[in-house]
This record gives sequence, C-alpha cells and structure tokens, in this order.
Amino acid sequence: MTRLLLTALMCIGLSGAVAQAQDQGLPDYIIEEFGTPPAVPDGPLSEDLYAAISDLVTLGTNQRDWDLADRAAFDAVEAAGDPRVAWIITDMMRFAWRPEFNAVLTETAMALMEVEVQTFRHRAELIDHLMAWDMPAYDNYLDHKRTIFTNFIPGWERIFVDGDIDWHMVDWGGVLIDDRPYGRSDEVCNCIPAIDNPRVETAAEATWLDDDDIVFGIVLNGEARAYPRRIMEVREMVNDTLGGRDLGIPYCTLCGAAQAYFTDELPDGVDRPILRTSGLLIRSNKVMYDITTWSVFDTFTGRAVTGPLLERGIQLEQASVITTEWGAWREAHPDTTVLVEALALGRDFDFRNTRDANGPIFPVGDVDPRLAVQEDVIGVITASGQPVAFPRATALLALRSGAEVAVENIRLELDAGGIRAVDADGTDLGSHQAFWFAWSQFHPDTWLWEG
Repeated sequence: MTRLLLTALMCIGLSGAVAQAQDQGLPDYIIEEFGTPPAVPDGPLSEDLYAAISDLVTLGTNQRDWDLADRAAFDAVEAAGDPRVAWIITDMMRFAWRPEFNAVLTETAMALMEVEVQTFRHRAELIDHLMAWDMPAYDNYLDHKRTIFTNFIPGWERIFVDGDIDWHMVDWGGVLIDDRPYGRSDEVCNCIPAIDNPRVETAAEATWLDDDDIVFGIVLNGEARAYPRRIMEVREMVNDTLGGRDLGIPYCTLCGAAQAYFTDELPDGVDRPILRTSGLLIRSNKVMYDITTWSVFDTFTGRAVTGPLLERGIQLEQASVITTEWGAWREAHPDTTVLVEALALGRDFDFRNTRDANGPIFPVGDVDPRLAVQEDVIGVITASGQPVAFPRATALLALRSGAEVAVENIRLELDAGGIRAVDADGTDLGSHQAFWFAWSQFHPDTWLWEG
C-alpha cells in the first residue's frame, strides 16, 4: 500500500506560506493584485477628524436631508488622508440608497485608499483591497459602525458589542436577524429561518430524494442522520439532538461549509447555546450567535467572540460532517434518518450551481493562490493545533486507489462516498468540507496536502 504520510512543512507534498514582500509585510501576490497599500498613520484619530466622521455618519443615517453641495465633512475626511477611515465609508455605502450620496462616498474612499475602482462592483472592490491589505480600523470605529447598522436593521443593538472580533471585516448579507426564541422556529420570520428539533423520517419514507442529491451526513454514537443540502440552503442553521448529543449545525452556502458543533457538555453554569443566523457576514462566512446570551460565535471555528460566552472562553467542539450523495449515504447507513421535505418550504435554490457559480458574491479580499478559490477541501486540525486542508478530489482518488492519506495524527478514510478524518485509533476528529478561500482565510497558516 502506498503511504502518503505528511508530517512537517518540509515534507514532500505539503506547501507552506507564500513568499513575503519584505517592504510591506504582505505576500507578493497581494502586492501584484491589489497594489501597495497607502501609508497608515499611527495612533488615534484627531478630535477634528473623528468629529468629521461622526458628521458623515449622521448624514448617512439621514440621507434624505443631505444636499449635494454639502461637502464639508467629506472634504475634511479626504484632507486628513487616513485610509483607516475607508472602512466606515464602505459601511455607509452598504446602506446608501441615494445614488449621488453613494457616488460621493465612493470618491472619498478612492481618494483615501489611492485607488480607482475598475468594475461596477465598486464597493466590493474597495473592501477587497482593504481586506487584502489587512487595513486596520481606527479607535472607536465600532461606535460609528453600530450607529449605521442599527439605524437600518432592527435587532442588532445587542450584536454590535466589543469583543474578540474584527468588526471592520463584518458586512451585511442582505437578510434580517433570526431572533426567534428556542422552540419557536416554526414561526414565520423575515430572516433565514433556523429550525429547532427538526422532524425526520426513515430512508424508506424519503422518496422525494434522488440518489444524486447532496446530503450532509452525521453519525454519533451509532445514530446516523442526513441533512439534505436543499433544506440546509433554506434553513442554514439546525439545532438538533443526535446520538444523545446536542448539536448546532450551521451551513454557510457562501463558503460551501456544513459544520456540526456540540452544544452540550459545557462548563458548569453555561446553558446550551441555541444558534441563530445574525444576517451578518465576515469574509463571506455567516456570523452566528447564541439567542440565549447574544454571544457571537466565529462560525468557522466555533469560538465565542463576544458576550458572556467569550468571557467564559467557550470553544465548541466539532463532529465530522460528511458531504456526499443521498444514494451512497443511504446504502452505507441503511438505518439513517433524514429531515423531512416540508422543511425546505417548497424551495430548491441550488446556490452552488447558480448564484455562486462564478465565485464569491461578497468581498473576501485576497485568496491564497495555492488552490482555486472555490475548490473543495476537507479541513481538520491536528493534535498539535496545525490546520491542514486536503483537496477533496485528490484525496478521494488516493483513498479509492488504496493509498493512505495522513498528516501527523490525522488519517482520512472513506465514508459513504465522502471523507472523514480520524485519529490512529479511529476517533472522529471533526472534519468538514469547505471552499478553499474560506478554509485558508480562517486558517491562514494552514498546511496544504498535495498528494
């Protein structure tokens, strides 16, 4: 049997960080694609500049009263030449409903960033630059951002709080917050509707599913369940119990990642988090939160980043999610249950092959050039804490040929047509599939297995 064992950065088939541009501390590919970032002043903003930004924020929340000749605040911001202010300008652009107001915002941001946008997606292009340059925000930026976002979208007052999160990277995904209490997820909402304790049926009863329909499969303590992608594209969040364990299961359609977090067996005094969709995004990944404490989580890592759960240092552990076809899952797990068709609410989006077919629709900044932006990878963390990404197609070919695919303590194995990561003793390691851009941005130091 061929052994593909990769244990260190210098081993064959494992690539590391790309070359650095020493003068900027940024990778060469970023400088090539986005140019050299403008100089960033040290320290806090001057009182005059902060006041000018506050005036702009007031204008942004009262655009109807703005006159095109009223350029004093814009001129003051532009004259200061601080590119950190471009973050709040692009925030205002997200809610600029007057074209002329949006045009002046765009001009101001371009002047601060010393760039000219080249496409009709001018706001996204500006944010891509800011993200790629790792442009910091100014002190007290969150106060301005909170004012803008909560003025237009009710329900976010308890979301936009200080914490361990890069608020300048957070954007609005175009939907409202799901703030329905636990157990009331059947109520209609103007949001992406999570489902609590979903109804399920047997494989024999699920005649509505075709064999080639994509499902996300989970097995816990001998109990198997399939979560059809068609349903998860509508719901994007499930709070469920499987194999005697409580789970929160987010599916980010934008980054191709279904994940399963254990929401039980937490420290004393911490109630089960009930996960909901906030309507916000960070680098094109959904931002989830706990409806009980209003603590925000990093959806991709399961770490609490605001609120009481941040104070308790809560880090949710993951179970593996197998992305595969229904026919293969049903054959491998004949006793599986599956969510009932009614949970799809009569919808069948197929975002992957329609809306997202040409790449990310929200800003993601720079993308590690080692793989294509939306190539599917299996992501997992080693025992030493090192993230590793396995290109799914390459790993499948290797496993089907009888090769062993391994990195440190990680061993990949086939499961119902998909891939699971286990330890040497067969212990599940909580792997999941995702687009490369998402995995590499939330794990920028990731190793890449190349077979």
